[in-house]
Amino acid sequence: MSTPQATWFGQPRGLAILFLTEMWEKFSFFGMRTLLVYYMTKQLLIGQENASLIYGLYAACAYLTPIAGGYIADRWLGTRRAVIAGGAIMSVGHFMMASEALFLPALATIALGNGLFLPNLPSQIHGLYSAQDPRRGPAYNLYYAGVNLGAFFAPLICGTLGELYGWHYGFGAAGIGMLLGLLIYVGGARYLPPDTPRAAAQSVSERSGDVTRQIVLLVSIALVVVVFRGAYEQIGNTFAIWADQGVDRRISAELTIPMTWFQSLNPMFVFLLTPVLVIAWTRAARRGRDPSPLVKMAIGAALVASAYLMLALVLSVQASAVSWLWAALFVLLLTAGELFILPTGLALFGQLAPRRFAATVMALWFLGSFGGNLLAGVLGSLWTSMGASGFFVLMSGVAGLAAVLLLVIGRRVTEFPESQSMEFPQARRDSVTGV
Repeated sequence: MSTPQATWFGQPRGLAILFLTEMWEKFSFFGMRTLLVYYMTKQLLIGQENASLIYGLYAACAYLTPIAGGYIADRWLGTRRAVIAGGAIMSVGHFMMASEALFLPALATIALGNGLFLPNLPSQIHGLYSAQDPRRGPAYNLYYAGVNLGAFFAPLICGTLGELYGWHYGFGAAGIGMLLGLLIYVGGARYLPPDTPRAAAQSVSERSGDVTRQIVLLVSIALVVVVFRGAYEQIGNTFAIWADQGVDRRISAELTIPMTWFQSLNPMFVFLLTPVLVIAWTRAARRGRDPSPLVKMAIGAALVASAYLMLALVLSVQASAVSWLWAALFVLLLTAGELFILPTGLALFGQLAPRRFAATVMALWFLGSFGGNLLAGVLGSLWTSMGASGFFVLMSGVAGLAAVLLLVIGRRVTEFPESQSMEFPQARRDSVTGV
């Protein structure tokens, strides 16, 4: 297809629409997630172990339903109608959170809508560019910025409303955010790529054995991401509990940091670190030293492991509540690891997904999020029995295991004689840059 006129940071107009839609969707998702554990333990009086399990089960289901949602979109609904239907269903679910009696049905409704919405939005990025367009790789960087922009404002707005004025005000703000994202998507639909014809025949490349190898590779990566997210997703689970109970949040005698604000540190650091990493990787690529995507992902998992190990060491020498500066440093290291692994994987899946099944294959990436959130919920239930220091050591080991597995996969991939025909990013790093 011809390259659309660039009107936003040198990118097609459609990317701005996808960026803003995702920004508001993530505002609603993270706004509700910021309040969820606190709402269960403080308002509904659910014990910590059960609250962590419910949190993990909800987050896992939110990333399991995209498997079905991607298949439904590719076979019947089409990408655009799936996004609209999913956004509308999620909006209803967020407003259902205003009723305590509808708490569990509301979570189920949001998860169902997310299944249609989540895989079909990023699957449209690839269609905005021709195969040779050098802007395609950086487009994923900008899209990921939309994720984090919404995630940054969500705790500040939804968290503050819920903490100071009532939980339902925070949930209501999340619902309004989802509606705004839906309106932006519908209003900017003319700038988006057309749906791939659902009855179209597969291209020659999609009928080849390369597709099977690509999918096997992507499934392997998704399974390792399950392990990684078991540690990473504690940021909204046990870390939130520790920030409330184990961190000295006082800046002065009159000023105390609200517990929900720590959830905004992660997206804030994304904005601060992303330009630094992009510049560093661009310079490395010019010198021919840019690491492959799987090596980058392994580095990211190792950074997360070091972040948890740091907290464990701090707690081993300080029994009382630790300074909020340690919590902020933890989030900084965690974010650095995130930028190496998560957007890199998203770009990798976006490139290798066969066009006719783009949403379905993209959903495999979110399969890692499903399993990882489920694992995070199970691991989070050990928080009380293990204690903070022991739990952080365990999370360091989980993230470290993911780093080792990614390196093993990377070594095996480079041994494939057909890896060039697979267009694996070691041969095309210009098209998958990975933040």
